[in-house]
Amino acid sequence: GVMEKLGLGPEVLLQENPRLIYARLTGFGQTGKYAKSAGHDINYLALSGVLSNLGRKNENPYAPINLLADFAGGGVMCAMGIVVALYERATSGRGQIIDASMVEGVAYLSSFLWKSKNLGIWSRPRGENLLDSGAPFYEVYRTSDGKFMAVGALEPQFYDQLIKGLGLDSDELPPQMSSSDWPDMKKKFASLFAQKTQAEWCSIFDSTDACVTPVLSLDDVALHQHNKQRSSFIKNDQGEISPSPAPRLSRTPAVPSCERDPFIGEHTEEILLEYGFTKQEIAKLHSDEVIGFNKPKANL
Repeated sequence: GVMEKLGLGPEVLLQENPRLIYARLTGFGQTGKYAKSAGHDINYLALSGVLSNLGRKNENPYAPINLLADFAGGGVMCAMGIVVALYERATSGRGQIIDASMVEGVAYLSSFLWKSKNLGIWSRPRGENLLDSGAPFYEVYRTSDGKFMAVGALEPQFYDQLIKGLGLDSDELPPQMSSSDWPDMKKKFASLFAQKTQAEWCSIFDSTDACVTPVLSLDDVALHQHNKQRSSFIKNDQGEISPSPAPRLSRTPAVPSCERDPFIGEHTEEILLEYGFTKQEIAKLHSDEVIGFNKPKANL
């Protein structure tokens, strides 16, 4: 209701411009019991049903920072809604209102959980399934130097290469999908991974299809050979590392800027001048506290 209080609700603006696409991104959506309630990513994740599936056996569910509901279920799904509305407008010539709920966005994003319940993938309690740390061949293991390796050897041919790289004999091990043996196999794998450094394991697995990769920190990720070859990360003129834009378009690729991020309000006057405001009008808006400036100070 905030925009309605300002007289800028969608009904008002759509009367002015029927082609307008008006996106409303909230946690709980525009209607329902919690519509006007405060919340954060962890709350939306909880109400979606997804949080109950995240976590290890005998531990509380845990939220993966605020990536799932805020950014994936919220920002990305809202952006997709805008793109879909733009595509539809090309035919109808009419805009529409997008009610983007983070609860519904992350639930829809996680449709796989519902659709695969009867396939045996999620039939066991949390932390005992194929993809949630139950299986020894889909897990993260600590190395001797305190770093980690990620293992995702699901298919038999990949699992065979994992076993070979670990120096084990598959004939002496239980079948890969014998879930009753998974706890003991995880202990065996953990013991082996703990005997070598991350770099040593990389030298063993990098040229294989064992689906074993190093767990890279944010400080190390730009230095990895694969990421360097693809320029997957960029450095700005302040020396700060950030991901390159993705996905990559063949004809109109994004051109990332290596300049520092602007200060809030740094370009207010510049942008308003481009849109036809006079300096006097801008000064009035500033004095009325409608807009703000943030000019960086010279380092003299």
